[in-house]
Amino acid sequence: MARVELIMPKMGESIIEATILNWVKSVGDTVEEDETVLEIATDKVDSEIPAPVSGKITEILFEKDAVVPVGQVIAILETEGESSSDAAPAAPKNQSTPAPPSPAPTAQVAPIPTPVASVNQTVQQAMQTAAPATIVSSGERFYSPLVKSIAKAEGLSQTELDQISGTGTNGRVSKNDIKAYLANRTNTVQPTPTTQPSQTKTPATPKMAAAHIAPAASVSGGDELIEMDRMRKLIANHMVMSKQTSPHVTSFVEVDVTNVVNWRNKVKKTYLEKYGEKLTYTPIFMEAVAKAITDFPLVNVSVEGDHIRVKKNINIGMATALPSGNLIVPVIKNANHLSLNGLASSVNSLAQKARTNKLKPDDIQGGTFTLTNVGTFGNLMGTPIINQPQVAIMAVGAIKKKPAVLETEYGDVIAIRHLMFCSLSYDHRVVDGFLGGSFLRKVGDYLEAFDPNRKI
Repeated sequence: MARVELIMPKMGESIIEATILNWVKSVGDTVEEDETVLEIATDKVDSEIPAPVSGKITEILFEKDAVVPVGQVIAILETEGESSSDAAPAAPKNQSTPAPPSPAPTAQVAPIPTPVASVNQTVQQAMQTAAPATIVSSGERFYSPLVKSIAKAEGLSQTELDQISGTGTNGRVSKNDIKAYLANRTNTVQPTPTTQPSQTKTPATPKMAAAHIAPAASVSGGDELIEMDRMRKLIANHMVMSKQTSPHVTSFVEVDVTNVVNWRNKVKKTYLEKYGEKLTYTPIFMEAVAKAITDFPLVNVSVEGDHIRVKKNINIGMATALPSGNLIVPVIKNANHLSLNGLASSVNSLAQKARTNKLKPDDIQGGTFTLTNVGTFGNLMGTPIINQPQVAIMAVGAIKKKPAVLETEYGDVIAIRHLMFCSLSYDHRVVDGFLGGSFLRKVGDYLEAFDPNRKI
């Protein structure tokens, strides 16, 4: 019999761990290749993990609700076939520490991910260096191996770690929780003694540290306290982390999209009849964004310590509402190589998957730039938060008819035009005002130059 390791897969560029939501199969169960074995969750998407081969589950190394680093073995399958040597038994189940690898030859079916760019050097160090077990999980308080490693690297005591408020399952401390705590801990002002030798020492008046002092909450009898669902907690952590990581700057332009509106109104019925799907504004906006990124590739980057990684592929994410009301960002891969029809098909397909909870991990990973349409809510403009580890995100507002001054060969005239605000939030560490403003203006130029006689 051959042993095959089921490995926690890499679920996205910035994902370093995942939570096991449920084991669909148990030890002793027989599974077919591609049959679902367990369900997991990350801060981006819930997903089902299939069996890499047909066989029998002999060991499950992590229980439900365990937080497991990507690349870690989570179960052992036994398949028909001969192994080159007898496999040593795997370590027993353990929620808090990963099982040591078996010395026996194994078939590595799921790839072990390469290290990803971290938004925090401490997190990166913790991922690459195993820390001694100086921090332990006690009682009902569970700490993942990553959290323990970060705590060790930052010199946190067990007592200090136990005091951190966790937003994970059952109040567990997540990576973002400990990062937020460390940021506040670093920024806390410590009183400095200022005793002068020539003067008599007098007791110093204690200074209040610049800690977070929560204002008194206003509570009335009619209030309702609603607990965040798991995804909302993850989104909240991701947004706070993005603001702590990137100094946000937002630029705005107003764009005349009259040609775009008139063309779409003219062809949308024919397009539906010809291709069997609706033509929305999103692929048109995405086409302009992809062209502008080609002109200004330094907005299509990520930050890695003191280096800037310029991405070869232009993968544009589109913020999409889920049935729960939460948002997710499926990604159009290689958007600059797709025609307008190809972009429209991809946009419609991913939007439908999102609405029906059918998105797969590959659908939401690899994004290099994000587009969000706040106009669908009737908003004129917005200041979106960057989707880490990207460095820019663009929002398009509602299209409104307005009087505008047009320059003609006969002089200036006032006409009714379709106008729309576009905004770009960008990471001021690597995107300055000239680059961010020039890129945004270029997107507007492409939209204003749209050919009203374009064929579908």
